[in-house]
Amino acid sequence: MEHYIILARSVTYAQRMQKSLGRAGIRCLIFRPPRDLTDLGCAYAVRVSIPDLPGALAALRRDGLGPVQIFIYQQGRYEEVEP
Repeated sequence: MEHYIILARSVTYAQRMQKSLGRAGIRCLIFRPPRDLTDLGCAYAVRVSIPDLPGALAALRRDGLGPVQIFIYQQGRYEEVEP
């Protein structure tokens, strides 16, 4: 299943992102990202569907919660994309 993951600095930051996205009506899931995507030991990620990314980024920016990095998951692998 193709999706985007938005990296957060910590679990607390990811939870804030989840609340922001929930207020915007965007479903998401918090999880630990694969180790090879980040060198931040405490990083967490928020997963959103592909069509939801523009709205998700707008909601996060509105609430002052900019992403650390964004990756798309396609064909079994992650690739970094520009926000």
